[in-house]
Amino acid sequence: MTFLLAILGLGLLVGGAELLVRGAAGLAGAAGITPLVIGLTVVAAGTSAPELAVSLQGALSGRPDLAVGNVVGSNLANVLLILGASALIAPLTVSRQVVRVDVPLMIGASLLLVVLAEDGRVGRLDGLLLVAGIVSYVVLQIRLGRRGAAVGPAVDAPPPVRGGWPAQVALVVVGLGLLVLGARWLVNGAVAGAQAMGVSELVIGLTVVAVGTSMPEIATALLATFRGQRDLAIGNVVGSNIFNLLAILGLSAVVSPGGLPVAHAAAAFDIPVMVAAAVACLPIAFTGYVIARWEGGLFLGLYVAYTVYVVLNATEHDALPAYSTVMGAFVLPLAAATLLVLALNAYRRQRGPGPSPGG
Repeated sequence: MTFLLAILGLGLLVGGAELLVRGAAGLAGAAGITPLVIGLTVVAAGTSAPELAVSLQGALSGRPDLAVGNVVGSNLANVLLILGASALIAPLTVSRQVVRVDVPLMIGASLLLVVLAEDGRVGRLDGLLLVAGIVSYVVLQIRLGRRGAAVGPAVDAPPPVRGGWPAQVALVVVGLGLLVLGARWLVNGAVAGAQAMGVSELVIGLTVVAVGTSMPEIATALLATFRGQRDLAIGNVVGSNIFNLLAILGLSAVVSPGGLPVAHAAAAFDIPVMVAAAVACLPIAFTGYVIARWEGGLFLGLYVAYTVYVVLNATEHDALPAYSTVMGAFVLPLAAATLLVLALNAYRRQRGPGPSPGG
């Protein structure tokens, strides 16, 4: 029965993503706002609904590891898994706004979590600070969206839609409902299986729940990539990460009695890895404002490597020491060197003779 619900949940995710992408793209055209901003706000907030439900439930039921692990793991899955898979399907063109505004904000929110969790807890005042941050972010996006629409139509702007904005809002609402229900069925089955294996709640949150609650983002980003709405795909990922850190973690800390305790393992390893993944987006995006297929493959490989480490560490597998040595001595330094070379080459091109396009 659990397996059947997981399959049905996957079907609902695909159908909900189709409706959500159609509605969001149409809503952008009807409202005179670029698809990028719709992806960064409406779609990002909507596809983060499963993370919100899981994290709030974890905070209220006294399972803070599940709440924190869900947010951190989802952000890692969004960047490494979703952007990587989307770029493998088709190279993703990254807008200048994402590189200059949204990715730095995502990095800043990630670093803010490091600071707030330094004492081992995200308190209620910290949570209010995070919530104030998401309100400011949405206001900023609306202003940027109107300014961008006034300059000219977006490259990925959808054709005129039938039924106007009410029909598009209806598509978005129905699509979100299917996404949330599908994710719930899928996550419930996965969590039941993991708990039966005796896996800790932090690991469940970082892996099974994180990927499960990211299924709406995965389905939406992949479908948007297939449909040519690549601004929507990238905006969904970056916006979802910002919503996860500011809105979901903030609200979870506010409603949790005494705030959210942060496990030492998460503060020492998983959160720094999340920050590193966010920082890695800058050199990738700066290389011609395109995420190439091989760069998507690099992201996917890093996500697989991280997941394997988490599983080996959780099960205290005999292969963990050797795996950690290989990762620390070869794989991670090689990935870091690759990203550094990309960043330096992009910087040299921008400093070269002649004005940069649109600069």
